[in-house]
Amino acid sequence: MTVALFLEQILNGLQLGVMLFLMAAGLTLIFGVMGLINLAHGSLFMIGGFVCAAVAAWTGSFWLGLIASLIAAAAAGALVEIAVIRRLYDRDHLDQVLATFALVLMFSEAVRFVFGSFPLYLDPPVFLAGPVMLPGDLPYPAYRLAIIIAGLVVAAGLGLLISKTRLGMQIRAGEADREMIAALGVDIRFLYTVVFALGAALAGFAGALIGAIQSVQIGMGEPVLILAFVVIVIGGIGSIRGALVAALIVGLVDTLGRFLLPTLLSGAMEASAARGVGSALASMLIYLLMAVVLVFKPRGLFPANA
Repeated sequence: MTVALFLEQILNGLQLGVMLFLMAAGLTLIFGVMGLINLAHGSLFMIGGFVCAAVAAWTGSFWLGLIASLIAAAAAGALVEIAVIRRLYDRDHLDQVLATFALVLMFSEAVRFVFGSFPLYLDPPVFLAGPVMLPGDLPYPAYRLAIIIAGLVVAAGLGLLISKTRLGMQIRAGEADREMIAALGVDIRFLYTVVFALGAALAGFAGALIGAIQSVQIGMGEPVLILAFVVIVIGGIGSIRGALVAALIVGLVDTLGRFLLPTLLSGAMEASAARGVGSALASMLIYLLMAVVLVFKPRGLFPANA
């Protein structure tokens, strides 16, 4: 194992972390403001990936595909909030889980009907297709580095939106006391729609970006959704700062665990067995991390209303 290879895995962990942040930020906003458990969030991630791949293939422009994915995911989120989610705010969480799980099935079949059952493939922009040389003569894929930078820029912009704008003030107030801001004249229904569309757009953006790394296919959002829930539990529900920190931690733990554990175990067992056992243990690490955090910080690392 070389230093260059280790640094590359750290960058891969950061890239996974910012992707998880884009998913978790929308989830934590929606749950923090609306108190809604949205299992369909992964479907919005999938929609972003499919729309970006389809539009990019049709127009030949990755950037047009990226813009289309943001619009499509935000529009789908707003439509779902108006047509379905509004009827769930006063229901218990079991009803919300069942309804949003039904949306997952509906979205999967709708995407299958529109785009077909076969995976779609998305090429990154030409100028991001090759590697770049980082300090220490470390080659690293330019597109993955661009994802890290884009995710951090979005995190900074989202932080400014929440802390410095009138909309952000309303969102923070909605997390603390939604009845009070409604009594003060804020259109709570419009605020809910905007928050849901914003969360959907972030998920669609993540799906579009990841489409150039892996194939775009039905059900691609569900594994990411599970990790996003882990992120918001670790970071603190409703906290953007917590989502960012927890996402980066989860990304690094998952990536470095999958990289280091098979190497460490290879001294005690055959290489093939070490790879299998190491991968299994690595997949458990983030859940062990979540359990440890909950023992010492039951509300997460950065609870929103602390």
